[in-house]
Amino acid sequence: MNQLTAILEGIGSTVQLLFRAASYTPTLWRQRARFIEQCFLIGYTTLPIVAILSFFIGSVLALQAGYSMSNFGAKQFIGSLVGLSMARELGPVMAAILLAGRVGSAIAAELASMKVYQEIDALETMDIPPARMLVLPRLAAVLVMMPVLAIIADLVGWFGGALISKYTQSIAIEPEAYFSVLRRFMEFKDVLNGLIKAEVFGFAIVLVSCNIGLSTRGGPREIGAAVTKAVVTSLIMILVLDYFVTKALMHLQS
Repeated sequence: MNQLTAILEGIGSTVQLLFRAASYTPTLWRQRARFIEQCFLIGYTTLPIVAILSFFIGSVLALQAGYSMSNFGAKQFIGSLVGLSMARELGPVMAAILLAGRVGSAIAAELASMKVYQEIDALETMDIPPARMLVLPRLAAVLVMMPVLAIIADLVGWFGGALISKYTQSIAIEPEAYFSVLRRFMEFKDVLNGLIKAEVFGFAIVLVSCNIGLSTRGGPREIGAAVTKAVVTSLIMILVLDYFVTKALMHLQS
């Protein structure tokens, strides 16, 4: 019962933070320097690890599918399998997981430190709303950068699958044939669905991490607990939202 109460309180405080941040949206232009800084931190610094992971995910997909599909004489369809898997699911999910581990933890640590050492109280004393200064630029930045990360994850994953398909002896599919099948089975809505998922995941990660950071109470030890809580909660949110967003998109496009 206590855990359920804590979960409901967390959801309530997160929703309240969202509405407070949204109410300051007209002031975003005055915070463009912070917005650009957050775009750099969320997008540029996360990009290398997203690209590396996506390359190997695409490679492993092609390798596993190649061995299995070769037994059924269907290895020519590897391009479609890798392409659809990366665009619909693995690209946005992997980008979100890396965002939670790298950016979500950093946000929670920074805001929790500010809360513990009373910097948040100082902002409120100077009549500077934390939701406007600390939350809104991050939410806006993740909405801009998350689709970019998802698209790059898709492209790099497709390239990794093509490379492995060509140079694995048991598969040996030329890139032209690989991408030809990928284009034939891939539709714009498949990529769009992945981008929508990426937006939802990224927004949820930043909002949850900000709320946990700003809700931290106690001493320095609680900062580490806030980071752990933010990452774990974000990972759970990704998986839960993945199901419901997928279900909703399938219903809308059926």
